[in-house]
Amino acid sequence: MTQTKTYHIPPTPLIPNSPHPILHYPGLLLPLIQSPSFTPLAIHTLFKSNDWHTQWIVRYDVTQPAHYHATTHEVMAVISGEGATIRIGVADLESESSNDNHEKGGIEIQAQLGDVFVVPAGVAHKTYNPVPESKGFEQLLRADGHLGSDEEAEKRLKGVRLDGGFMMMGAYPEGCDWDWGAPGEWKGREEEVWNVKVPERDPVLGSSGEGMVGLWRKGKGKL
Repeated sequence: MTQTKTYHIPPTPLIPNSPHPILHYPGLLLPLIQSPSFTPLAIHTLFKSNDWHTQWIVRYDVTQPAHYHATTHEVMAVISGEGATIRIGVADLESESSNDNHEKGGIEIQAQLGDVFVVPAGVAHKTYNPVPESKGFEQLLRADGHLGSDEEAEKRLKGVRLDGGFMMMGAYPEGCDWDWGAPGEWKGREEEVWNVKVPERDPVLGSSGEGMVGLWRKGKGKL
């Protein structure tokens, strides 16, 4: 049985967040990642089998701007490193480089190797304080993070080498293109974000009721 943690995050003045909970599967991919033959291509294949498509691998720096995707849900898998803090549900204030100056509310999760996070459209997230110490923020698939076909992703994935830094790998559902939502940008249009279509399959658990299919399709959630 899969361990699934859920987190409901209400809207803030600057962030739409979502009636759907964030889903956290602690250590779910650890057996796969610890295989001697592991490469990120194995996780890409898993995502692809559930109609989610890899778009990025990132090695994280000490901080990044809080952001959200208004037009798509997202999955993030920790594929390298020991851990990092992910702050969820609130916008940065004044300075993107500060890890302390943010809206009230939200939660912090300590992400570890093998963890998977399914993030609903509209939910803000910010990854910072990676362990081990960062070697610098780097997109390891493509500079702008937007890939085209699965074939292009597979070709580029063959060249990705895990260097021990804290890295995550991200994918989006079939037919979705991700944006970068600015704080307050969707004010007054939150329902457009909340009504982004729920995919037919969870990116890692497929049609299992333990995942997104069961937990998001039971109802419209809560705010």
